[in-house]
Amino acid sequence: MKTIIEPFRIKSVEPLTMTTEEDRKELLKKASYNLFLLPSKDVMIDLLTDSGTGAMSSEQWAAMMRGDESYAGSPSWFRFLAVMNDLLGYSHILPTHQGRASERILFSCMLKPNDLVPSNTHFDTTRANIEASGAEAVDLVIKEGTDPMCIHPFKGNMDLQRLRNCIVDGQKSGRRVPMIMVTVTNNSGGGQPVSMENILGIHKISREFGIPFFIDACRFAENAWFIKEREAGYQHKTPKEIAKEMFSLADGCTISAKKDGMVNIGGVLAMNDDVLAQEVQNSLILTEGFLTYGGLAGRDLDAMAVGFEEVLQEDYLRYRIASTGFVANHLHQKGIPVMMPPGGHAVYLDARKFLPHIPLEQYPGQALACAIYLKGGIRTCEIGTVMFGAAAKMDLVRLAIPRRTYTQSQMEYVIEAIEEVFQERQSIRGVRIEWQPKALRHFTAKFAPVS
Repeated sequence: MKTIIEPFRIKSVEPLTMTTEEDRKELLKKASYNLFLLPSKDVMIDLLTDSGTGAMSSEQWAAMMRGDESYAGSPSWFRFLAVMNDLLGYSHILPTHQGRASERILFSCMLKPNDLVPSNTHFDTTRANIEASGAEAVDLVIKEGTDPMCIHPFKGNMDLQRLRNCIVDGQKSGRRVPMIMVTVTNNSGGGQPVSMENILGIHKISREFGIPFFIDACRFAENAWFIKEREAGYQHKTPKEIAKEMFSLADGCTISAKKDGMVNIGGVLAMNDDVLAQEVQNSLILTEGFLTYGGLAGRDLDAMAVGFEEVLQEDYLRYRIASTGFVANHLHQKGIPVMMPPGGHAVYLDARKFLPHIPLEQYPGQALACAIYLKGGIRTCEIGTVMFGAAAKMDLVRLAIPRRTYTQSQMEYVIEAIEEVFQERQSIRGVRIEWQPKALRHFTAKFAPVS
C-alpha cells in the first residue's frame, strides 16, 4: 500500500481552546501583533516552533521514571552517554539545557572580536551568540537556497567556493576564521537538507586550512533521511549509519535535543579537541551545572537517551517527512507560494510572493503570520526581515510542525485556513514596529497595523 500512516497510536489527549475570529482580533491586538506574546491557551494549532513542543513516547515517559537525580555521575548520565557515544563518536560529550546553551559555551571559548564564522545559514539565536562574542556570522548557502521556487534536492548546501574565498579573504585582511559551521537541516533557509557530498567538501576545506568544523545538528535525523532518499549511494544505508557518517566528518557538534532529540528540554555539546574540551567544561560548570547533568534533571537525560534512538527509526522518519510534504504539496497545488521542495520539520510560505503589495519595510512575513492567526487561530513564525533585518534574503512564514502532536485532519484545517487567507490576500495590510529591543527583536517587538 502507498498510504503512509502515523506509526503510533494516541494514548493521551489534550483539549484545544476553540476561539472565534472576533476573539482573535482582540487577542492579536492585546499581543501587539507579535505571536510570541500570545498566551498558548489562545492558540488552536501551534506551529510557532517544533522545538520542545512534540509529544514524547510511552518509552520516554517510562524512562523518566527511571531517572536518577544524583548530582554527579548518575545512572541516567551513563545511559545518555552510551547512546550519544554510539551515535556521535566524539571524545567529549556534554549535556546542556538546550541548544543555545551549547552555542553560547562553545562560542565564548572559541571566538574573538572581528572573527568570521561561515555557515550555510546561521539561525537567529546562533547568529546572536556569535555576535555577542564580537564575531561576524557569515551565511554562504548556495544560490538555489535563496529562491523558494527553485527545485533542488539539497538547497541547504553551503557554497564551497564562497567558503574558500571567505577564508582566504579573511587571511589577507587579518581576520580569523576559527571555525566553520553547517546547519542540518538549514532552518532559516526553509528546512532544506545538506548533502553528504557537501559535508565532505566542507570537511576537506576545513582540513586544508586547519580550521575546526562543527555541525549544528538540531535536525540531523531528518537530514539523514533526505540523504537516504535523494543522494546516490545511500538508499541502502540506515538513517543511523548516515548520521554517524555525517558526524565523523566534523570535529564536533551542537544539538538542541528539543528537535530531533524528541524531548521537551535538553541539548548536547560534543567535540574531539582535548584542550577546547577542558575550557568548555569549566564554562559549563560555571553556568549550567556539573559535567554529568549540564543543567538538566536526570529524568531529562533518560528521556533524551530514548529519544535519540527513536528519532532514527525509519517508520517514524518516513511519516515525519511525508506529513510535512502533505501540507506543502497541497498548498503548492492550490497555487500558494510555498518553499519547494518541502523541508523536513516545517512548511515555509513565501510572504513576498503571497503579499506582493506589501513593501519589505512593512514586514510582509509578520503581516501574513498575523492574518493566518486571525483566520484560523494558527500560530506561525516570521523568518525574514523582522528576524534578520536588511540581511534577510527571503521573507518566509514558517509552519513548524511539532513531532507526533497533530493529526492529519488538524493539518487539513491548517491548509484550509491558509487557502482562505490567500483568497483574501489583497485585503491584508502591512505592519510597523512600535517598539523593539536592541537584539533578537522578533521575540518581543511590538507591532501595529499600517493604516
